[in-house]
Amino acid sequence: MSGVGSTEPSEGAGFARPGAADSTGVGSTEPSEGAGFARPGAADSTGAGSTEPSEGAGFARPGAADHTGGELPEELEQTVDPLAEAERQRDEYLDALQRLKAEFDNYRKRVARDQQELAARAHERLVAELVPVLDDLERAINHEGDIEEGVRLVHRALAAALAKEGLAEIATDGAFDPHTQEALLSQPSSEEEGTVIQVLQKGYTLGDRVLRPARVVISAGENA
Repeated sequence: MSGVGSTEPSEGAGFARPGAADSTGVGSTEPSEGAGFARPGAADSTGAGSTEPSEGAGFARPGAADHTGGELPEELEQTVDPLAEAERQRDEYLDALQRLKAEFDNYRKRVARDQQELAARAHERLVAELVPVLDDLERAINHEGDIEEGVRLVHRALAAALAKEGLAEIATDGAFDPHTQEALLSQPSSEEEGTVIQVLQKGYTLGDRVLRPARVVISAGENA
């Protein structure tokens, strides 16, 4: 019998029961398990919606350094060998000392060579100044006249040549000077005690140095 005029819905009617959802989920107020809504706090396979980084994320761990630079890990810093570092510094100091020694040896040789050249030039200059004196002496020997006058000329020429080199005669007038004179004898005389009364051999200075002290005789006083 047809359902016309009936107030109760038939079992095969297409009306949805309250609270019930069809296979498409239309009319349902509660989400189904297969619905596409994300659960709070859950993240899909792409990581969207998640506030915590995943293990595969590219965030660096605090205190870790990458392999491209920056601070070395503590385990690498502790691998420096103190003995190797000390040996390296020793080798550097030894190399510097050897270079300094070589430079000093070269300097010493150069100074010795310069001194030899200076002495050779000084001798050459002295000999060049004495050659004219030798000529005068030869002329005095070959001179048929007064030999004494020729010797005087040679003496003056020789004294002038030596004076150019800084040779000077030591003064012997007055009291005895132990720094420039040498007393060979002491004799009684009317002169005050300690006065030079006779010169046995002249003394000379070369520049500021005593080349040869004057040898003299000094007075011992009247009552000696």
